[in-house]
Amino acid sequence: MPTRIASMTKKISANGQALHRAMMSRMEQGGADKEPSEAEAALIEERRLLKEERDKRKAQALLPRPSALDRLVRTHHPQAKDKPKATKEAKGDHETKKPKARKTRSEKHAEKAAALEAARRSPKKPAK
Repeated sequence: MPTRIASMTKKISANGQALHRAMMSRMEQGGADKEPSEAEAALIEERRLLKEERDKRKAQALLPRPSALDRLVRTHHPQAKDKPKATKEAKGDHETKKPKARKTRSEKHAEKAAALEAARRSPKKPAK
């Protein structure tokens, strides 16, 4: 799993503190002339790798990123699958039903207006 960039500075700082402690303990024990210990050498190598990773990520962050328009243009829209072709024998077996005739909006309004007109013209029944 990649290391988070936000924690990179903390890791470098913690490594530096550990390296400093190792160097100070070496100074107390044998002086500055003594070679670094294996633990100190490992800390120096880890610090170098952490700094390289930080620089690599910083360089990558400066590269141009795709704009929103580029991402919009490149979106994948699935293509429709080809339907299997029906054989001619299967078509003759059953007939297709035609859709039921439906009234248009204007026909419905005309019918309603005619019903209202007929109701208005009809003689009213006397109330009992």
